[in-house]
Amino acid sequence: MSEFEELVDAYYQPLYRFAYSLAKNPDGASDLVQQTFCIWAQKGHQLKDPSKAKSWLFTTLFREHLGQSRRQSRYSDSDIDDIEYQLPAHEDHSDRKLDAESAVKLLGEMDEIFRAPLTLFYLQQHSYKEIAEILSVPIGTVMSRISRGKNQLRKKMAKEPATTGEKVIKINPNSLKNHG
Repeated sequence: MSEFEELVDAYYQPLYRFAYSLAKNPDGASDLVQQTFCIWAQKGHQLKDPSKAKSWLFTTLFREHLGQSRRQSRYSDSDIDDIEYQLPAHEDHSDRKLDAESAVKLLGEMDEIFRAPLTLFYLQQHSYKEIAEILSVPIGTVMSRISRGKNQLRKKMAKEPATTGEKVIKINPNSLKNHG
């Protein structure tokens, strides 16, 4: 098995899950992952430290997503009021229950500025330092976005009706780690 094939085997699924959380659709996620591996095939040999391949791949995927988003926003028909970020009203119902699938669905509906670091931290188990490198932001910004994102997710979950059945779990950050 070639080095490239080993890299694809090791990182395809985590990259796809991250790409899906950003693109919010399977085709977009597949395109992002494919483009990331194409870029690796062209430029990966320039990486001096092979232990940084994982961070390089996630960073490249995120930058590709940002580039695609910028290109799409140039031609968007959306009214600025429709896409402006607004904080939801404060309600504390953090003790409500919700199944993990709904939690991940709500995570996918969040603003990307919070969704990306939450996904990288809870679903991909990246460290704050790795997330800072991937997103090209300071560690303090990563910590702030994760904190604010968790609060936003809690508020969204409080608005969802409680579910029943075998898949019901108490929502906390650790519950998201096991589903993804």
